[in-house]
Amino acid sequence: MRAADRAVRVSSYLDIDAVVAAARESGAGFVHPGYGFLSERAQFARALAGAGITLVGPSGEVMDAMGRKDAAREVALAAGVPVVPSWSLDDDPAAYSYPVLVKAAAGGGGKGMRVVRSPADYAEAFAAAQREAQSSFGDDTILVEKYVESGRHVEVQVMGDSHGTVLHFFERDCSTQRRHQKVLEEAPAPTISDEQRAAITSSAVALAEQCGYTGAGTVEFLLDNVTGEFYFLEMNTRLQVEHPVTEEVVRVDGGRVDLVELQLRVATGEPLGIDQSQVTLEGHAIEARVYAEDSFRGFLPQAGRTSIVRWPHSLVEEGAQRLSREPVVRVDHALEPGQEVSTSYDPMLGKVIAWGADREAARTALVGALDDTAILGITTNTGFLRTLAASDDFRDATIDTAWLDRHEVPEPDGSVALVLAAWTEVLLDTMPGSRHGGSGPWRSDGWRMGGDPAADTVVLGDAHVVVDRHRGQVSHAGATHDVRLVSAQDHAAHLLVDGVAEHAVLDVRRDVVDVVHRGQRWVWERPDPFADHAAAAGDGTLLAPMPGTVLAVHVAEGQTVAEGETLGVMEAMKMELALKAPFAGTVTSVGAVTGDLVKLGAALFVVEATDD
Repeated sequence: MRAADRAVRVSSYLDIDAVVAAARESGAGFVHPGYGFLSERAQFARALAGAGITLVGPSGEVMDAMGRKDAAREVALAAGVPVVPSWSLDDDPAAYSYPVLVKAAAGGGGKGMRVVRSPADYAEAFAAAQREAQSSFGDDTILVEKYVESGRHVEVQVMGDSHGTVLHFFERDCSTQRRHQKVLEEAPAPTISDEQRAAITSSAVALAEQCGYTGAGTVEFLLDNVTGEFYFLEMNTRLQVEHPVTEEVVRVDGGRVDLVELQLRVATGEPLGIDQSQVTLEGHAIEARVYAEDSFRGFLPQAGRTSIVRWPHSLVEEGAQRLSREPVVRVDHALEPGQEVSTSYDPMLGKVIAWGADREAARTALVGALDDTAILGITTNTGFLRTLAASDDFRDATIDTAWLDRHEVPEPDGSVALVLAAWTEVLLDTMPGSRHGGSGPWRSDGWRMGGDPAADTVVLGDAHVVVDRHRGQVSHAGATHDVRLVSAQDHAAHLLVDGVAEHAVLDVRRDVVDVVHRGQRWVWERPDPFADHAAAAGDGTLLAPMPGTVLAVHVAEGQTVAEGETLGVMEAMKMELALKAPFAGTVTSVGAVTGDLVKLGAALFVVEATDD
C-alpha cells in the first residue's frame, strides 16, 4: 500500500460493488485481481466491463467456461484433452469406485476437497466439502471424481492475447502438497519425459485455444504414476501463487520472462509478439510457501504480532544481474516486524524461491535460504519447509500428491537451539552496557577462591542448562557441547557448536526467549517464582488449539458424551477443526457459543470422566 499513488479502503475484498466503486473513484482504467478473492469471479469481470474498466485477465464468459471445474471438463472434452473419470451426483454413492474425491466446482487452492474411501464416509465428507466451498467461494456445487492414489500434479503456464495467439511457458510440478494445498513447487517438472512434456503442454494450449483464452492462465493435470496417463483437472483463470518459478526458468530469446508484464501488455490489446520456438528453459527453480501455521501440530493456523522478521538476501529483489550460473534467491513477501497477522485471510506470509543451474543446485540454495529465514512473534511453517526440502525424498523427487498425507515429517531437534539460547542469555547478562545491564538473574560474579569462574545455570521452560563460558561448554540433559562464539549482534548469534557452524535469530526478553534456528521457531518461557503454581485444568478441558471462530456447538452442560464425540467445530483461515471428547463422561462446562471469536488456548469445553 505504501508504494501506491493512492489507497482506497473497501469494506471487503469480496464486495464486488465496493471494489468497482474504488476503481472508478481512483480513475483506474485497469484492475489486476492478483490470485485470490475476486480473481476468478465472472461477476466481477462483468461488473468491471460494465463500468468501462479493463480486468487484467479473461472475460467473464471465459471465466464461466473455465473457472468452474464442471464447465471446464466439457471444454476439455471438446478440445480432445483427457479428463478424470467422474460420477453424477444422481448416482447411488454405493456404486462409486472408491476412493473418490469430492471437490468444489468453483474456486481452487485445495478448498472444498475431501478424499472419501468408503460409502459410509461419503455423506459427512460431502457435507464438509459443501460447507467449505460455500464459505470460500459462495458456491457449494460439488463434483465427484476418481481419486488417483499415486499421482503427480503437473500444471502448464499459458498466455493468450486478443489476436488469437496462445503460448505455453512450460510446466511446473506442484506434487508436494498436503490436504490438496501446495507446499513446494518447482519448474520444470523433474520426473516427466520429453514425450509427456510435449503432450501435456500441447493439451494445455489446445484447451486455451478452444475457449478463446486471453491473459495468464494455468492448466492443471494429474499424472498417474502407475499408468503414466495424465488427466485434465482444472484451469485457473488467473496468475498462480507459484508463477515465480516459471519466471526464473523460462527464457524468451535468452532473456528472463515477466509474466505480470505480459499480462499488462495483453490487457492493453498488444500482441504477445513472440512465437513458441522463442520460449526455452534454463536451469531449475523451487518455491517454498511460508505460512502462519504450526506444521508439527496438525498444521493449525497461527495468529499474532511479529517481533523480528528476517528474510534471506534476495538478489532478484535488488535487481542484480546474473553474471554466472551461481544459485540465485528471490523473496516475494509483504511481512514486516511489528505486523499483526490475523486468521481472517489466507495464512501465506511470503514465498522463498531459489534458482540453480540444475535441480540439486536449486534445492541446496533453497535449504540455505530457509536457514536464513527467521520470523519471531508468531509460529510459521519455515522449519517444516526446510526439513522437507532437505529430505532424501524431496531430493530424489519421489514425493507424490498424497505423500504428506501418508508420511510424518519429523520435527527438528531443539537441542542446538537451546544451546544457542542459553549461551546468548549468559552473554547478554554479562555484557556491561547491554540492555540487561550486566546484572541478569543468572549472572555469575566470576569470583571463586582458587578456582575457575563459576558456570551459569539458565532456566528455560523445563530445561536447566549449565553454561561454562570459561571452558567453552554448555551442558543439558546429560550431554555436553563444546561452544565457541563467532559473533553476536543485532539479535543474531553465530556459534561453533561441536565444531559445526550454527546461527540463530533471538529475541531475549525478561519473561520469554524466542529463537529461530534453521527456520524452526522455539519459545521458552521463563519461570516466575511469584506465580501461582496451582495445578492446571485436567485432561478433560478442551482448549482452543488455534485462534478462530466457533462454527458450531453440539453439546450443553450436563450432557453425556461418548469418547471421540464431536463437541463443537472451529474454523480459522478456511480450515475446519472438530473438537472431540477425550473420553466418555459428562460435559460440565461450555465456554463458547456459535459465532464466538476465541483466542488460542481459550477453555471451550470441560468433560468429567464417567466413573468406572
